[in-house]
Amino acid sequence: MILREATEADWPAVWHLFQSVTASGDAFAYDESTPEAVARKLWLDPPAVCVVCEDESRFAGTYYVRPNYPGRGGHVANAGYMVAPESRGRGLAVAMCEHSLETARRLGFTAMQFNFVVGTNAAAVRAWERCGFATVGRLPLAFKHKELGFVDALVMFRAL
Repeated sequence: MILREATEADWPAVWHLFQSVTASGDAFAYDESTPEAVARKLWLDPPAVCVVCEDESRFAGTYYVRPNYPGRGGHVANAGYMVAPESRGRGLAVAMCEHSLETARRLGFTAMQFNFVVGTNAAAVRAWERCGFATVGRLPLAFKHKELGFVDALVMFRAL
């Protein structure tokens, strides 16, 4: 597995995965109607740092790190992760999360916060807990799951 900073040439693969993940309706607040320009601003454009994961020489996933909030909250990072369906179950989310923690430290962040982890996404919750995150808040019925209806979202946090 190779983790490297994304280049412009990676955007089509990232965008394709973004569309797939948002269309599934079970893990991201963004949905399938999200315009490409919005997705790009979130994932690839500064201040985000975008990293791609290659497994067996093919695109397998991606993450971004960016400030969670500006100004007085700018020392806390936020990150988002996507793993291609055919690459799931291989530990890539944990590997990308661990890499993102190092990226955040390198960028000068002192903590990382996930604002909206879908509570029914058990694999993600387990992965983030394995990486040292704790659930610090529960947002009742805050996420509109495509199949389950309204489910809780979690706020997860860890110091760096």
